[in-house]
Amino acid sequence: MSRIGKVPVEIPEKVEVKVNGAHVAVKGPKGQLEYTFTDKVTISLEDKSVVVKPVDESKESRSLWGTTRTLVNNMVTGVSEGFTRTLEFNGVGYKAAVSGGTITLNLGYSHPIDYVLPTGVEAKVNKNVIDLTGCDKELVGFAAAKIRSFRPPEPYKGKGVKYSDETIIRKAGKAGSK
Repeated sequence: MSRIGKVPVEIPEKVEVKVNGAHVAVKGPKGQLEYTFTDKVTISLEDKSVVVKPVDESKESRSLWGTTRTLVNNMVTGVSEGFTRTLEFNGVGYKAAVSGGTITLNLGYSHPIDYVLPTGVEAKVNKNVIDLTGCDKELVGFAAAKIRSFRPPEPYKGKGVKYSDETIIRKAGKAGSK
């Protein structure tokens, strides 16, 4: 029995959830999300919560039970509170600027990198910190991973783009001759 799957998803005051078979639509103050889930689980509205149950006792149905519940919970959390991912960049001459839906990064290459943010993701730059916010957790994480991939942190001086909660394990440089 799934410990995560059997817990119902509580719906906050300003959030509206519509369930039509395997299709779930969630609308709230931060935006709206919708997703069509697999038919291996049943999704239903009961009182002020969403309940997810497996269709049968097959391994596939039980494994998708907790996953589906977590995805529904992320949709409800996203439209009510939103998600934020913070990136830091370190390096001489490294800069970032946001204009409209495009973030321009100068990361030590001979050219600036222009990255068009996905629809629904917003960015703010403050000195050497980039804050990405949005209601879709998957899109915010994807955009953060894409920006990090332009210049991943290196282990010797720590230069590059990293998540704010990421720890870079530093290596010693050359030992040199004695």
